[in-house]
Amino acid sequence: MGKRMIDQFMEMVQIDSESGHEAEFIDYLLVEFKKLGADAHKDTYGNLLAKFPAKNSVGKEPILLSCHADTVMPGQGIKPKIENGVIRSQGDTILGADDKAGIAEMLEALRTAEVRPPVEVAISRQEEVGLLGVKNLDFSFLHAKRGFLLDNDTLDTIVIGGPSYFAIDVDVQGRSAHAGMEPEKGINAIAAAAKAIAALRLGRLDHETTANVGVIKGGIIRNGVPAAAVFLAECRSLQHDKAQALADEMERIIKREVAAVGAQVEIKTNNLCRAVQIAPDAWTVNTAQKALVTVGIKAKTTFITGFTDASIYNNHGIEMAVVGIGARDEHSSEEHIHIADMEKALAMLIEILRLSAA
Repeated sequence: MGKRMIDQFMEMVQIDSESGHEAEFIDYLLVEFKKLGADAHKDTYGNLLAKFPAKNSVGKEPILLSCHADTVMPGQGIKPKIENGVIRSQGDTILGADDKAGIAEMLEALRTAEVRPPVEVAISRQEEVGLLGVKNLDFSFLHAKRGFLLDNDTLDTIVIGGPSYFAIDVDVQGRSAHAGMEPEKGINAIAAAAKAIAALRLGRLDHETTANVGVIKGGIIRNGVPAAAVFLAECRSLQHDKAQALADEMERIIKREVAAVGAQVEIKTNNLCRAVQIAPDAWTVNTAQKALVTVGIKAKTTFITGFTDASIYNNHGIEMAVVGIGARDEHSSEEHIHIADMEKALAMLIEILRLSAA
């Protein structure tokens, strides 16, 4: 049972699926789900949707199982290897356990579980770049009111809340000039952007709030005063009002600092995700905790300031708890996963299916 899952996981991570380029991998999964007897198809956005009938269970409501198909960069040409029970990449790419380990565990649970309720499956695209797949998901296909997102790293935590997230795109316009002959005629857009960034409150602002500037670009030539610069910022908080206030503060500071040097600025702010949480004693949480006890894990609930598809499902009225898949050091070339943790995650899922059908 475990060997088949590991072999499939090793196969799946070698199918490139960086965000926006998941089509080949989703087509692969479409075939796999149909092999298992699912009613499966892709929606108009390219997400995978599937339904499985109940097995040795009658009259139970469906549950939803969900993962995402995309990976972060560098995720092309992944070559996995197993060393002492741990799966890693060769070190020049990510591994892709986030979230292909969850998918491999899900597939094996659906193959082997002797008892299950009706199961609906959603595999989203472009989760890593703003939850775009789930935001464009065909929710009319789904009837489950509760379910499990397989996208947490550690098995001993169950995520019950995520943040409001604001993406802030900033376009600074200065004025070009020759940097050596007449710099006083120019307005340096890079300097204006840097002044604005330096004035922002960044990093962890409190236990539930963060802000960051992750990208800055500008200029064309070394000896020219740059006329344009752009930077990409973000902020997030587990409290929506706090995230909104921080986004507004960042906009005010950027406008003030850019104007102080005579440059112009255009700011586009997009609330990509709204803070949401489920109760610590929700059915999905209790079910996951009971399932994890069977593999010797006493799981606690937690909140994260990272965001997952669960926020969108919960905003749509589907109670979703985020359970662990065993991945470690995600989003880095050090990403790895212990085979023993994948086997525990599989046992957890099989027990979740049994409990959901009881």
